[in-house]
Amino acid sequence: MKEIYNKWIEISLIKRVIVGILLGILLVTVAPDKASGIAILGDIFVGALKAIAPVLVFFLVVAAVIQHKEGQKSNMKSIVSLYLLGTLLASIVAVVASFLFPVELILQAGESAIAPPENIYGVLKSLLMNLVDNPLNAILRGNYIGILFWSILFGIFLKSGKESTKQAIVDISEAILKVVKTVIEFAPFGIMGLIFNSMRTNGFSSLLIYGKLILLLLGAMAFVTFIVNPVIAWVMIRQNPFPLIMKCLKYSGMTAFFTRSSAANIPVNMSLCEELGLDKDVYSVSIPLGATINMGGAAITISIFALSAAHTLGIQIDIFSAILLSVLSAISACGASGVAGGSLLLIPLACSLFGIPNEIAMQVVGVGFIIGVIQDSCETALNSSTDVLFTSLAEYYNWRKEGRAILI
Repeated sequence: MKEIYNKWIEISLIKRVIVGILLGILLVTVAPDKASGIAILGDIFVGALKAIAPVLVFFLVVAAVIQHKEGQKSNMKSIVSLYLLGTLLASIVAVVASFLFPVELILQAGESAIAPPENIYGVLKSLLMNLVDNPLNAILRGNYIGILFWSILFGIFLKSGKESTKQAIVDISEAILKVVKTVIEFAPFGIMGLIFNSMRTNGFSSLLIYGKLILLLLGAMAFVTFIVNPVIAWVMIRQNPFPLIMKCLKYSGMTAFFTRSSAANIPVNMSLCEELGLDKDVYSVSIPLGATINMGGAAITISIFALSAAHTLGIQIDIFSAILLSVLSAISACGASGVAGGSLLLIPLACSLFGIPNEIAMQVVGVGFIIGVIQDSCETALNSSTDVLFTSLAEYYNWRKEGRAILI
């Protein structure tokens, strides 16, 4: 068994994932009913990642804090600045794209049973309440804002603890990392189950009616991925940014596309950061933080849906309102992880800026759920891959200043 496992992991992970995708498509095409049990592989894979990620983040952050030495450089300010800048620029791209290619919706979708936040205060309040959540509850629910807050506090006060205690925490974090790597090695089976279940359950025929909206969303996300982010990357590292961007998309974006969960992709991103040679003390904090506030994809979704609703109702949007929407969408997107339903449930908040009634705004949310199989997958892929991209750019920027070679 050990020999089989060793031969399995010797094969490139990306090659195994591609085979998994092709097998999933093949099975749903030739035997959608007989092979229905294969869908459980996807549930098990995502469930395992979601289960281990909060524990991984907690112990890694505590270990990072207790091992941090005074005067040691940290890139967190640069990383957070990149997260916020990337989210704002994504929102601006979405607003401009909506004006250049206006889309009108067919508002016949059913309303969602989940109540959206009424204003930006509700979003920020939810974010702050998550910050002071019970630490055990935060780990159980996968509340990463709460996990980061409490793990940093524990780390600060454990710095003065016994060396044996600190070493035990470091050893536990290393053991959890090995568990995570083992789970990731079986990603091809999980992705095969996920793509089988997605295609069998949703199909794509029902999405054709919303084709123009989907193209607008994907076009905006592609522009951010292949134009905006490369410009930011070039400014930071002053060399061809595409090898780094493609690596982030290939390893982080692909798994995030199928899991549709930034939280589940945290272990994958940490593994990629290790492969890129980044500082574990930094990325163990920045990656889970990015899964919470680095929401360029969510900002695009909120802006485009809100403006599509305005175009449908014939509401004229002035430049000031468009700028305000960009800022509001960026701020709201940063709080999307604290809202049930994520970015879609923040659409009514953006719609309220134009005086669109909540009844109509919730129909727009319904449209979002219909095309969610594509929209949410691409949104998560953009969000998650840029977590790694911006974390690496902040560190590579310092490498460039120190004259170190950046080998990607």
